[in-house]
Amino acid sequence: MDLGLKNKNVIVTGGSHGIGLKTALLFASEGCNVAICARDIDKLKTAKKEIESYGVKCLTIQVDVLKKNEIEKSFKNIVECWSEIHILINNVGGGGRWGVDDFEENSDDVWADVYNKNVAASIFYTRFVLPFMKKQKWGRVVTVTSTLGRQAGGRPWFNMAKTAQTCLMKNLSMDKKLVRHNITFNSIAPGCIMIPDTGWETEKKKNPRFFKNMVENQFPLGRMGTPEEVAYAIVMICSNRASLINGAALAVDGGESFVF
Repeated sequence: MDLGLKNKNVIVTGGSHGIGLKTALLFASEGCNVAICARDIDKLKTAKKEIESYGVKCLTIQVDVLKKNEIEKSFKNIVECWSEIHILINNVGGGGRWGVDDFEENSDDVWADVYNKNVAASIFYTRFVLPFMKKQKWGRVVTVTSTLGRQAGGRPWFNMAKTAQTCLMKNLSMDKKLVRHNITFNSIAPGCIMIPDTGWETEKKKNPRFFKNMVENQFPLGRMGTPEEVAYAIVMICSNRASLINGAALAVDGGESFVF
């Protein structure tokens, strides 16, 4: 199916690995130019080669989203190269394993950093792209949240940040001044995704038998999801054919979550 995305310019925050990289690659396969934002310059360079193998252009932006001055610098880097921005994927985030389990003992810094990495970054990048989208009368903003942003569970500082991101997208999706410019706002809420060099892989290595039993017992499909499966949902919801999908919080979790 032709998704109608060829020659679109796409920003993917946290785009050098995991869900972000797979999303960037899938957009590139659809003929989109991609700007990827991340901290690790070596991962950015590797990702750039993969993305440009599809014959598209790739901008690599080194940025730590916990530093507002670096975010603002990333905006300047993008506008130096692009006069149009069609799609924003707010993928950078995390913090679900930060801090300690005890609510009373967890530090204020963890609360602030998890909020800023997820919510504040989404706010800043979304605010940056909207003038471009309004001018061209077309745009897609998708924020990668979590099933934990749709229900209880996990550490509260992470849940609250992901819920706030979901709420941001829903509120913007109801703003007539924006959506009547053919701009849509949606959330993609992954469940547990097996991403190389992240926490779940560490847990698997610690105790393979326990991990295997846990997955078989707790996950309806008997497995975790893959970054590619989340990326397919993200790219699909950005297509011209998905123009009526606005304000959705789509769970991509194999039936793992409790909320419909």
